Amino acid sequence: MIPREPVNILLVDDQPAKLLSYEAILTPLGERLIKAGSGKEALEHLLRNEVAVVLIDVNMPDLDGFELATLIRQHPRHQRAAIIFVSAIHLTDIDRLRGFECGGVDYVPVPVESEILRARVSVFADLFRKTKQLEMLNRELEQRVAERTSELNAAAGRLRASEAALRETDRRKDEFLAMLAHELRNPLAPIRNVVDLLRQQLNGGAGTGWSLEVIERQLAHLTRLVDDLLDVSRITRGNLELRPETADLADILNAALEGIRPELDAKGLELHLDTASTPVAIRADVVRLTQVVRNLLNNAVKFTRSGGSIWLAAARGPEGVRISVRDSGQGIRGEDMPRLFQMFYQSRNDMAPATGGLGIGLALVRQIVELHGGTVEASSPGADQGSEFVLRLPILEPRAEGKFEPRPRPQPQPAEQAARRILIVDDNQDYAESLALLFRRGGNEVMTAYDGLAAVDAAKAFHPDGILLDIGLPLLDGYHAARRIREEPWGKDITLVAVTGWGQEHDRRRSREAGFDAHLVKPVKHSEVAKLLAARAS
Repeated sequence: MIPREPVNILLVDDQPAKLLSYEAILTPLGERLIKAGSGKEALEHLLRNEVAVVLIDVNMPDLDGFELATLIRQHPRHQRAAIIFVSAIHLTDIDRLRGFECGGVDYVPVPVESEILRARVSVFADLFRKTKQLEMLNRELEQRVAERTSELNAAAGRLRASEAALRETDRRKDEFLAMLAHELRNPLAPIRNVVDLLRQQLNGGAGTGWSLEVIERQLAHLTRLVDDLLDVSRITRGNLELRPETADLADILNAALEGIRPELDAKGLELHLDTASTPVAIRADVVRLTQVVRNLLNNAVKFTRSGGSIWLAAARGPEGVRISVRDSGQGIRGEDMPRLFQMFYQSRNDMAPATGGLGIGLALVRQIVELHGGTVEASSPGADQGSEFVLRLPILEPRAEGKFEPRPRPQPQPAEQAARRILIVDDNQDYAESLALLFRRGGNEVMTAYDGLAAVDAAKAFHPDGILLDIGLPLLDGYHAARRIREEPWGKDITLVAVTGWGQEHDRRRSREAGFDAHLVKPVKHSEVAKLLAARAS
């Protein structure tokens, strides 16, 4: 509660006896009483003190009450002071009007009635006091608001700084993942080439086929892990985009099975297929949807013991396409179901064998399926009773589907139809030389270079039919090297292929802008590169 502070009351009259009587009447109010015997003396007090109420005699010799009231009202400090006129003579309405125009708020006739004067002065004194208290509270409130606003602004500034730091950290994380993927792909690429070389050299010797299959299987697994790391970055930034096209569902399922077949055979798993006999047209990103089915099949293989079974079924229904991947494996615990599709989540089942992985595959599955306008759900009867994942995807409208013609199955063709002049440029010499050896075995004439400037000089001297060019080269990167080659008359018709560990969308866009005909991400099979060069040549 705010304590009661006494206020100043100024009593102005040229007759001392009246001043004494006013003092006697108002003393019980407990306020501070200031007496002045003239208008001049009253002004001197007003200059020194803030006054709540001024009691003024109208008829004074040097400065009458009306003139004094006018001077008081002109001073900014005393705008809120209540002026009460006291008059011993009868005042007309005109006199009262003049008094109000001068700033008066009340009249008290003589003889003064003590109770009435005390009550009127008390009301105005309390009003002044409460106004002062409200002003004080208002100032405190404004100060608190200002302080709080300052605190909020400071907090907002800290939050903005934190957000900027988080964005910077996230950007560096994305750059790190891209760099990590690039650095991991570089050593994978020569391993891929050497596997192909060994397969050609050993030509099915005792035990060598199995050894090469193990190397190839583990190489494919490591490559998928690298790709998943980059997809994590795309998902967290909301940059996972689709490139939809009209496709036959059977092509997608076959591609997924082709990628998982070595793991199936290695564990001796029995695969049961139940797919549509007629083409089913869907609008999908073929690469991404193949990745979805392959991820589900890969999980089924991973969590099913040797000798178990896996079922892959696909059918067209009234509401779209239903794809099911079911296995006879370890099953899914009930407590794992709600978090099964969360990024990095892995079940901690002490009774099940450790299976490895990054906890990324199912999160990618859900994201890609939802981008296709579909749904994915998982179910399991319980431990060691297997599990089932069901995808539901929309299909093309009947009219659009009627115009759909399934893509013809590619006929196997020799990778090397004719000898070509090929320039291979990579700062990883193991990769460049191993790939060169593979192409030389196909009857091609091959030259290698290990930096961007040497690549331009070699292309000028060698005039190759095709150039396999890395991006992250010393002295001159692959983008600038490609531009320099395209600027030369002899470089207009050369097939330029970027073969690099950089595989994000902006890397592919920069490749196109630099003049590359294709962008391949390491590790790449020699046969795929050979087919690409053959297709471009034809």
